[in-house]
Amino acid sequence: MEIFSNLFQRSKGYCLSIYLACFFLLFMSYAQLNAKVLKAGVGNNHKVLEQIDTLKKTPNFIIIFCDNLGYGDIEPFGSKVIRTPELNRMAKEGRKFTHFLVTAGVCTPSRASIMTGCYSQRVGMHVNPRDGLVLRPISPYGLNPEEVTIAEVLKSVGYKTGLIGKWHLGDQPEFLPNNQGFDYFYGIPYSDDMTQEVGQRIGTKFNGSNWPPLPVMENSKVVQAGVDRNLLTKDYTEKALEFIDQNQNTPFFLYLPQAMPGSTTKPFASEAFKGKSKGGPWGDSVEELDWSVGQIMDKLEQLGIDENTIVVFTSDNGAPMTDDPESTVRGTNFPLSGRGYTTAEGAFRVPTIFWWPGTIPAGSVSEEMATTMDFLPTFAHLSGAKVPQDRIIDGKNILPLILGEKDAKTPHDVFYYYYMDQLQAIRSGQWKLFLPLKEFKVHPYFKEGEENQPLLFNVVNDVTSSHNLAAEKPEIVKSLTELAAIAKNDLGNSGQPGLNQRSPGKMDHPVPVLMK
Repeated sequence: MEIFSNLFQRSKGYCLSIYLACFFLLFMSYAQLNAKVLKAGVGNNHKVLEQIDTLKKTPNFIIIFCDNLGYGDIEPFGSKVIRTPELNRMAKEGRKFTHFLVTAGVCTPSRASIMTGCYSQRVGMHVNPRDGLVLRPISPYGLNPEEVTIAEVLKSVGYKTGLIGKWHLGDQPEFLPNNQGFDYFYGIPYSDDMTQEVGQRIGTKFNGSNWPPLPVMENSKVVQAGVDRNLLTKDYTEKALEFIDQNQNTPFFLYLPQAMPGSTTKPFASEAFKGKSKGGPWGDSVEELDWSVGQIMDKLEQLGIDENTIVVFTSDNGAPMTDDPESTVRGTNFPLSGRGYTTAEGAFRVPTIFWWPGTIPAGSVSEEMATTMDFLPTFAHLSGAKVPQDRIIDGKNILPLILGEKDAKTPHDVFYYYYMDQLQAIRSGQWKLFLPLKEFKVHPYFKEGEENQPLLFNVVNDVTSSHNLAAEKPEIVKSLTELAAIAKNDLGNSGQPGLNQRSPGKMDHPVPVLMK
């Protein structure tokens, strides 16, 4: 029995050794099998790994571009009436820009600048004899296809490009987004207030009697005619989420120009938001835009691409406002001075937030001047694309400002405030000078028939632009006036063309955008 007992103990030792050896071999086989599966899964040549590596080098870009949203319409910029929890979150996790400027107080020229990185006067989209200061339906004019758009710049280095929302840079085929660098377009080709009913009211003006039912297009095809504008924010958001889903594994650029709060006296919102805001219909539409921003940030986080995506929230120009600067009936630019559609600070300076988790310093603020023209050169730098070298591009690379680098300063020595083709004001550093004018169509300070003098404001220290320091600072007035002369020579002024202006696109025999 003792022999058998010893043999049993020895056998247990051998069995344990054999068991461990078998386990090791099984583990190695399993690991090798997983390695083969992984290798096959990445496409035999590590395509997925290369793709992931590429994504790290080339971030995605999303620009959310509201319509007529005022500086004081959202909580991160001072609203006490309209609730914007998602934008609060965006600002808490991202970086606010308090001196971020658009190049016009109205739609078309502002959108031309975001596309081309240029003043609208540079690319001929500031005024035309048929439409005036913004494009209307069936216009023969549009953004010249010879211009190089931000979508074309990013597409040249492999980005998927999508535009969901309001275009407003020409409704004829050669001017539409698919011919301007966008792989995908879903939205309205002009402003949502340019309906068939409005056209009938204005009659022959702007060929209004021939305006079609408000069209929603998918690429070159009209898919809706006579749109329910209450559903636009919701519809655009759903399409944006689909675009992100479909392109999550490749670098993408999504331009999301929302229609709201828009140009109508009572903005639109879906049933989930209608009548819910203390800010009335304007507040309803802004609170739905806030929801939309949250949906996009959540989607990026769910897909695990939030840390590789830059999201920018901004507006095409300031709010139209009422006589009460703090009223939300038509938005507010408070505490900035003036209303949209002018060259006031409240028309050109817009609420802007950059969100890039893990890269942008959370909860930070930039007080340096930057502009929508800067998107093109900045995104080109980040993506490895080339900025066009055969033409003047007015935008600058503002990456140091976005990243919050120590002592980073604005790359802009000067900024111009045009109303259509008239230079009305100029900014350099903290100083903004309104030039004395003999004639003007619209002005935030001057009145027809009255003699006017230069107005000089310190727009950094004097937020409301209330204190005219022109008499106290004649040397600054002189310096800015000299800079204005350079601008007039370059970009033109009051009917006199500039040396470096380019032509808009124009075609013969434009036709309405109709459902077929």
